[in-house]
Amino acid sequence: MRLFCFFSSPLYKTLPLSTFCTVVVPNQTTPTRWKTFSHIFQQCSEQRALNPGKQAHARMLVTGFQPTVFVTNCLIQMYVKCNSLEYAFHVFDRMCQRDIFSWNTMVFGYVGCGNMGIAKSLFDSMPERDVVSWNTLISGYLQNGDYCEAIDVFVKMQKMGMVFDRTTFAVVLKACSVMEDIDLGVQIHGNAVRRGFDNDVVTGSALVDMYAKCKKLDYSILVFREMPEKNWVSWSAVIAGCVQNDQFIKGLELFKKMQMAGVGVSQSIYASVFRSCAGLSAFKVGTQLHGHALKANFGSDVIVGTATLDMYAKCNSMPDARKLFNSLPNRSLQSYNAIIVGYARSDQGFGALELFQLLHKSCHGFDEISLSGAFSACAVIKGLLEGIQLHGLAVKSSLMSNICVANAMLDMYGKCGALFEACCVFDEMGRRDAVSWNAIIAAHEQNENKEGTLSLFLLMLRSRMEPDDFTYGSVLKACAGQQALNCGMEIHNRIIKSGMGLDVFVASALVDMYCKCGMMEEAEKIHDRTEEPTMVSWNAIISGFSLQKQSESAQRFFSQMLERGVNPDNFTYATVLDTCANLATIGLGKQIHTQIIKLELQSDAYIASTLVDMYSKCGIMQDSHLMFMKAPRGDPVTWNAMICGYAYHGLGEEALTTFENMQLENLKPNHSTFVSVLRACGHIGLIEKGLRYFHAMLSDYGLDPQLEHYSCMVDILGRSGKVNEALNLIQEMPFEADDIIWRNLLGICMIHGNVEVAEKAANSILQLDPQDSSAYILLSNIYADARMWGEVSEMRKIMKYNKLRKEPGCSWIEVKDEVHTFLVGDKAHPRCKEIYEKLHVLIGEMKWDDVPDIDFVLDEGTEELKEQEDLSSCMYVM
Repeated sequence: MRLFCFFSSPLYKTLPLSTFCTVVVPNQTTPTRWKTFSHIFQQCSEQRALNPGKQAHARMLVTGFQPTVFVTNCLIQMYVKCNSLEYAFHVFDRMCQRDIFSWNTMVFGYVGCGNMGIAKSLFDSMPERDVVSWNTLISGYLQNGDYCEAIDVFVKMQKMGMVFDRTTFAVVLKACSVMEDIDLGVQIHGNAVRRGFDNDVVTGSALVDMYAKCKKLDYSILVFREMPEKNWVSWSAVIAGCVQNDQFIKGLELFKKMQMAGVGVSQSIYASVFRSCAGLSAFKVGTQLHGHALKANFGSDVIVGTATLDMYAKCNSMPDARKLFNSLPNRSLQSYNAIIVGYARSDQGFGALELFQLLHKSCHGFDEISLSGAFSACAVIKGLLEGIQLHGLAVKSSLMSNICVANAMLDMYGKCGALFEACCVFDEMGRRDAVSWNAIIAAHEQNENKEGTLSLFLLMLRSRMEPDDFTYGSVLKACAGQQALNCGMEIHNRIIKSGMGLDVFVASALVDMYCKCGMMEEAEKIHDRTEEPTMVSWNAIISGFSLQKQSESAQRFFSQMLERGVNPDNFTYATVLDTCANLATIGLGKQIHTQIIKLELQSDAYIASTLVDMYSKCGIMQDSHLMFMKAPRGDPVTWNAMICGYAYHGLGEEALTTFENMQLENLKPNHSTFVSVLRACGHIGLIEKGLRYFHAMLSDYGLDPQLEHYSCMVDILGRSGKVNEALNLIQEMPFEADDIIWRNLLGICMIHGNVEVAEKAANSILQLDPQDSSAYILLSNIYADARMWGEVSEMRKIMKYNKLRKEPGCSWIEVKDEVHTFLVGDKAHPRCKEIYEKLHVLIGEMKWDDVPDIDFVLDEGTEELKEQEDLSSCMYVM
C-alpha cells in the first residue's frame, strides 16, 4: 500500500514535512515520491519522533492496512526507541505472528528502562533465542549493576551451546572489569582464544580494558601489542588503562605513538591524556595538548573542555581554568563541578562558592560532587554561616543521605570549629565509611579534644572499620598533643601488625609523636627505617629535635636531607633558622638566608618572622630590624618577633614603640605580644605602664593573662623593690604557680636581700621538685649575702645528704664556621692550655667589687673557687 501524506502542517519540529513524501495525481508528469509505513516508523525511530509515529500508526489502523511482521516490528521498535513501552507492549501483545526480532526488541526495551524482571520473563517465554537475545539480557544485568547475574547468564549461554559473537565477549569482559575479577577475566580470555576471537578488534579492546581495570597493566599492554588490528577504541582503552593505573607518562607516550600511527583522536582519549597531565602536574604538556585539541576542532566539545579545565585546576593554574570555563560555549554540570572543586582544592573558597551560586541559578542543578565541593570551600574560608545554609540546601535536595555529601559536611563543621554540629551529622548518618570516621576523628583532633579523638578511634575499631593512614595520622597527632606516650606506643604496635609501619605518611606521624613525647632515639630509628623519606618525614624529624632543644641534631639531619637531594621547603628553612637562633650559629643562618633569597621565599610570613628572631638572638639587631622592615606588614607573628627581640636585648623603649606602631596597623596583639611588652616594661622600670598593659589584656583585647604574664609582672614589681607585692600577686593567681615563677621571685629576693620571701619561694620550688639544686644554691647565696653562715652550712649539708650537685654551665661560640662548646671545668678542648693562659691574664686585669661573694666562695673551698674560674673561662669564650 502506498501512503498519501496526511500532514497539513509539520507536527514535530525535528521531522519536516518533506520527510513524508506524497503520491501525486495520476496524470501528473512529476515522478511519484512516496514512503511506506515501515520507512516512516524507521525514520521516527531514528529521530525519536513519537507523535508523528503515533499518527502514522493511527493512519495505518484507519485505512485497515494489515501490516506484515516486518512492519509491526518497525512499529514496536519505534515505540521502544521513543521510550513508550506501554504502546510497544500493546502492539506486541496483539501480534498474531512474532519472529525473534519482535521478542528481542521487547527484551531490549525493558532492559533499557531497567525493568529486568519483565525483560527476564519475556526472555524465558521466547520460543527460540539467538545470540542477540542472550547479549541483550547480559547487557541489561550489566547496566543495572547486577554483574554476577550477567556472568550467570553467560555461563548458561555456554552450557546451552549457543554461539558467541564479539558483543558477547565485550559485554561479559566489561562485567569482569567492573568487578575487577581477574581470575574470571583470564578464563573468558582463554574462551575467546579457543573460539578464534583473539584477533578480533572489539574483543581485543575489551580484553585491554579488562586487564587494565583489574590492575594488570602489563597484561593489558601485552594484549594491545599483539592485536593485529587496532582502532581508536583500542588505543583509547590502553591509554585510559595507563591513567587508571597511575602510569601517566606511559599514557602520554602511547598517545604520541597513536599520533604517529595516524589514528584519529576521540573525546575519551583527550580526557585520558589531560588526566595524565593533571596527575603529573605537567602544565606545559597540558597547554600543548590543549592547543592540539583546538586544532582538531574539539575546542567547543564540552567533554574535552571539561577535561582540559580539570587539568588546569589540578596544575594550580586557576586563572587558566577560569578563562577556559568562561569560553566554553556549552557548559555541563561536570564543567561546573571541575571548576568548583578546583577552586576549593586551591584554597580559593570564595571563588568556589561564587561558581556554586552560578550553578544553582542555572538549568543544570547540582549533584553530590557540586555540593561536596561547596562544603570544602566553606571549610577553607572557615565559613560556618555559609556551611549552615548549604546544609539546609542539602536537606531540601534529598542529597543529605549521600555519604559523600555527609562526609564533606562533617569535615566542614570540624574545620569551622563547630564540633557539636559535626557530631550531630555523624550520629545521624545511616551509613558510615572510613572517610566518615576519619572526618569525625580529625574534627576532634583539630578542635583539641584529644580524649574524644582517642575514644572515637576505639569506637571505629569496635565497628570493625579498618583504620587507614589518615586515621593513624590524626590519632597519633592527638597522642603527641597530650604527650600520651603509652597510648602512642600501643597504636604503633597496631600499625606494625596492620603492615602499615613502612608507610611514609604514618612513619612521619610516628616520628612527630615520639619527638613530642621526648623519645628522640625511637623517632630517629623510625626515620632511619623509612626507605624514601619525603619532605614531611624530614620536617618531622628536624622540627622534633628543634622542639626538644637539640639544635645540633636538627642541623645534622638538615645536612643529611641536603645530601640525599631533597629540596627543603618553607617549613624546613624556618625550623633550621630557629635552631641557628638557639645556637647563635650566625654563619649557617646567613647561608640559609642567602638560599631563601635565591628561592624568593623571603616574602613568606613564617620565614620572615624567623629571620627577625634569628638575627636578634644572634645579637645583630640592625639586621633583625632590616628583616622586619622588609617583611609583610600584615603578619602579627613578625611584629611579635621584633618586639620580643628588642625586649630580649633590654631595648625596652624600642619594644614599646614597635608595639604602639603595631596597634596603629590595626593588628591585634596576642599572648606572645604581651609577654614581650611586659618584659620590656620590666627592663626599663615602667611599673605603672606594665600594670596598665597587664590589665588591658583582658579589658581591651579579651586575653586572659597566662602564667608567663604573671611571671613578667612579678619581675616588674620585684625590680622596683616591691617584693611582698610580687609574692601577693603569685598567691592571688587563678592557677597554681610553677617552679619558673617561684625561681624568678627567688632571684629578685637575692637582689633585694629579702630572706623571708626567699625562704617561702625556695620552699615552694622544693615542693614542686625536691631535686632542684638551683633553689638550694640561690637560697644559700641569699643567706651568705645576709651573713647567715649557719643557714649556709645547713644548705650545704642538705645538698650533700641528697647528693645534689649544681648542673655545670655550658657555653659555645662559632669561629670560622665551627662551633666550640665549653662546660664548667672543661679541659677537653684541643686549645685548652692557650685558653687558660689567656684566662689568667684577664683575671689579673679584673677588679672584684663584691666582697661578700668572695667570702662565701672562700667558705665553699678550693673546689668551688676552681669552678668559678672555669665558669669565667666559658664566659670569656662566649
